Parts: sequence; C-alpha cells; structure tokens
Amino acid sequence: MPVKNRFAELQPEIAAWRQDIHAHPEILFETHRTSALVAEKLKEFGCEEVVTGIGRTGVVGVIRGKSNTSGKVIGLRADMDALPIHEQTGVAYASKTANAMHACGHDGHTAMLLGAAKYLAETRNFDGTVVVIFQPAEEGGGGGKEMCDDGMMERWGIQEVYGMHNWPGRPAGSFSIRPGAFFAATDQFDIAWEGRGGHAAKPHETVDTTVMAAQAVLALQTIASRNADPIDKVVVSVTSFETSSKAFNVIPQKVQMKGTVRTMSKEMRDLAERRIKEICAGIAATFGGSVEVKYNRGYPVMVNHEEQTAFAAEVARAVSGGCDEAPLVMGGEDFAFMLEERPGAYILVGNGDTAMVHHPKYNFNDEAIPAGCSWWAEIVERRMPAA
Repeated sequence: MPVKNRFAELQPEIAAWRQDIHAHPEILFETHRTSALVAEKLKEFGCEEVVTGIGRTGVVGVIRGKSNTSGKVIGLRADMDALPIHEQTGVAYASKTANAMHACGHDGHTAMLLGAAKYLAETRNFDGTVVVIFQPAEEGGGGGKEMCDDGMMERWGIQEVYGMHNWPGRPAGSFSIRPGAFFAATDQFDIAWEGRGGHAAKPHETVDTTVMAAQAVLALQTIASRNADPIDKVVVSVTSFETSSKAFNVIPQKVQMKGTVRTMSKEMRDLAERRIKEICAGIAATFGGSVEVKYNRGYPVMVNHEEQTAFAAEVARAVSGGCDEAPLVMGGEDFAFMLEERPGAYILVGNGDTAMVHHPKYNFNDEAIPAGCSWWAEIVERRMPAA
C-alpha cells in the first residue's frame, strides 16, 4: 500500500514537533529537553512503558499490539542529537542555541518515529510488541553502544531492529538500501613526532620533525594504493598537521598529526592500523627521530542483515513504489552497534534537493515525513500481522 492516509493527516503536527526540536538542538548526551519531550509524547500516546536514562539520556517506549500470539518484538530506532555547527538556514525555527544545530536531520528522525509511535499506539493493528528507541550521541559519542551496554536488547527482548536516515540528493520520500556492509568503520589516529629542534639555518644539527611528518603524510597514502586489495575500500586522511613552533626560522622539536581511517571490513581495518604504525615507525627510524601513534577505533562497519534488508526493501517499495540500491557510504553510523547485537536493517529516505548533511544550510525536509512514518509502521504491521 502507499503512504498511509493517517500520516498525511498527521504531517503538520509531526512537522511542528520536528521544528520545535530543530529550534532547540542538543549535542551528544546532553539531549535533556529532547528526551523529556519524547518521553512526554510517548506517555500521551499510551505506551505501556516509557523508560528514560537508557544509555544516559536515551528513551525507550513499549507498544503492545492487539494480540501477542507471535511473541515477536521489533525495535525501531531514531537518533536525537545535534551537531556543534552554527546554523545558517535562515528559517523561522532556526536554532536558538549558539554553535549547535540539527545539521544531520536527527530532528526529523525523532519526529518521524514519534509519528509512527502515535499511529501504532492508536491502531495496535499488529500481533506482537514494538520497542521504540530514541538514542542520544550518534554524532561521535557512541550512544547506540551505551544503550546496548545498558542491556536494552535483553531487557525488552528485542529480536530485530530497524533504523532510518534521511539522504539529501534523493527525491523526498524515496528509499534506497543495500545488504551487507553499508556504512564504514570510523577510526582516528593521533601521531606525535619528536626530533631535535634548532635553527632553520643549521638543519644538519637537527632532526627535522617537519620532514618526517611530511614524508608520513604521503607514505600513508600507499596503504590504499599499495597495501589494500584494489577492490576493497579504505580511506586514510591526515586532517591536522601542527608544529610546535610558529617561527619562520625554527625547525620544530615536535609535530602533531591527526586524521581518520574509513574501512569496510574487519580485515582492512586491522591492516590499516598495522600499516600506519609500521610506516610511522620506519620513517622515525630512518630520520633518527621518534614517534608515538595512538590509534582509536570508533564505530564498527555497519552491516545490514540479508533477510531483514530484503524485507525492508519490500516495505519501501510498498510505501513509495520503488527502492534503489544504495551506494557504499564511507561515513560512520553507530546503529552498527545495534546491528551487531540483533539482526536488522538500516534504510535511507530521500530528503530532496537540499544542502548535504553537516552543512550549516542543511535542513530536514518535512515532505519526507509521511513516507518515513509509513515505512516504520509498515515494518511492524507486515512483520507482525494482526492475528
């Protein structure tokens, strides 16, 4: 069936929730106002349980169907946090908080899942239990992992879990998805070089850290070009290069480098970490300096499960008339932690011709609300049809 009529009716109300959340962005785990709003709405809808404080500021709501002969429990997840960006959209409901904005559409994700929860609590036209999951700190804080570490999956007996992200550049309300590895693992490195500083006119009396670090910037690119299988995916980017001296005539004692690594498999992730350390150690030894490499593993590869992905695509086709194959995404997504705990799938819903996410002029497109809400509701009603 197409977009549910009920969501077309609810769209202005859901958009108002979204715009209110947009005007009051909260970063990482500081989603206190948003979490309180979510909990209040879930209680108004008549959820059997509303629990706060899961994963610090996460919220979980439970909605039971008219029957429960299936014994199935499905989780639906939305993220709530904003980004430390100064908004430049100029909309009437723009951020009221300095240097914080909903530049990734989590305001839309939260509002759409609230809309789906309202509908599911009204109709209860399913046989089983729905757990709606509102997660903080997707943007680098690992809120999904914290909710899992708090025992969320076991506490509510969640058997499958589904998530969604808006995608600028796709027609509003259209869908795309792919099975298997979808979003990349996101790791960070911090490399500290030390040599012997001195006068720039006497380089022979120094161990030049700038030369060492510059060699490393280029050499690290050989991980992708010479160490990785050409059909595998790896990105190694040095994004910060800072010397301990700002003077024009001083060879610095120290250089600090930072960057990120993106991979699509555990094997490539292991290879990238190993080669970064080996390359840097070799360069330091060659030039007579020293180096310390700190490699921090962030979000794992987000892997969609085959069967649940096929089902999610089938639902998307029912809602919008089609579902394209999504490209690999080298960005990270901490829904990966939930998909490591339970089978499930993550889908992209089109946001129309808007600025890209993480841009100061980005804004979630409220026209996508009916399709997004319908997808979540149909996931439940088709996976757990009423007895």
